[in-house]
Amino acid sequence: MKTRLENILGILFGTIFMTLVALVTVETIVRKLFNVSLQGVDELGGYALAIGSTISFSLAVFGRNHIRVDVLHQHYPDWLKAVMNWLSAFSLAAFAVFLCWVAIQVLLDSVTYGSTAQTPWATPLIYPQSLWYAGLVMFAIVSVCFAAWATYLLFTGKEKELIREFQPKSAKEELKEELDDLAQRSNLDEIVKKV
Repeated sequence: MKTRLENILGILFGTIFMTLVALVTVETIVRKLFNVSLQGVDELGGYALAIGSTISFSLAVFGRNHIRVDVLHQHYPDWLKAVMNWLSAFSLAAFAVFLCWVAIQVLLDSVTYGSTAQTPWATPLIYPQSLWYAGLVMFAIVSVCFAAWATYLLFTGKEKELIREFQPKSAKEELKEELDDLAQRSNLDEIVKKV
């Protein structure tokens, strides 16, 4: 389930930004060749950034990619590492829930006042803000689930598993991921060359 949701979010994130890239490319070509603007590509770019960033928050939770200052982490005893990892997961979940609480106020204000974008399209803000809010809700759900799992591991005495699953990525782990990715891309290059 976790991998499937991560893949779906990754595909959605990529689709949003590949669509934006295509629109910006078309806008640039049309503007250069025909001196005509499509009007609104910059507005769509802002929406893509807002929605895409909320999706990336969830992807970062899945990949343990949220930045933590971990200079001392490796020197802690196991029990303290476990507690710090739990505290990190719990704090992130609390922050995600807080973001949802604040964001719903923004969304409700847009509904109450019938807010529209100050652009040629005059887009009713309820539409892009709803997608932005949905991304924040997904982030909160993912964060709360991870925090609940960390809590379970902490209170059932599974410190080693908690450390392994929630500790910040080490430089060796990040290097291994990059080398694996490079090897995979190199294999793809070889396959393409053969075709």
